[in-house]
Amino acid sequence: MDYEDIEILFAEDSIEDALLTVRALNKSGFTNKLLHVKDGAEALDFLYCRGIYSERNPKLHPKLLLLDLKMPKMSGMQVLEKVKSDDMLKSIPVVILTSSQEDPDIAKCYSLGANSYIVKPVDSNNFFNAIKELGMYWMILSQPAN
Repeated sequence: MDYEDIEILFAEDSIEDALLTVRALNKSGFTNKLLHVKDGAEALDFLYCRGIYSERNPKLHPKLLLLDLKMPKMSGMQVLEKVKSDDMLKSIPVVILTSSQEDPDIAKCYSLGANSYIVKPVDSNNFFNAIKELGMYWMILSQPAN
């Protein structure tokens, strides 16, 4: 995979949820430039060009970061906090895609700078539609900061 062309960085530890999300994005035409990582630490390795991503151009950032909240090694909230506190990364839109409907999580994510907070629908049809609309909005309709 050419890491220079990544437009969506997707951090999700659940293989089941990741497969559903990737399938929905694929059917919507958004996975040709998607990278799925399994935890928050790997997401930051990608963004900061560390480890297996050390050859990646640090000036090229994804257009969108999709984060699950509850992941091993480093939570989505920790990744969000790091990204939004870094002047080089803070313009990347961050969408929290999680099963947590807890008010403290929602409030904390928005206070840290999340651009959107989406609770994963339980029903697979609703999940597919939510992901399709998410891709359409963030990849086509939304205009990035320059």
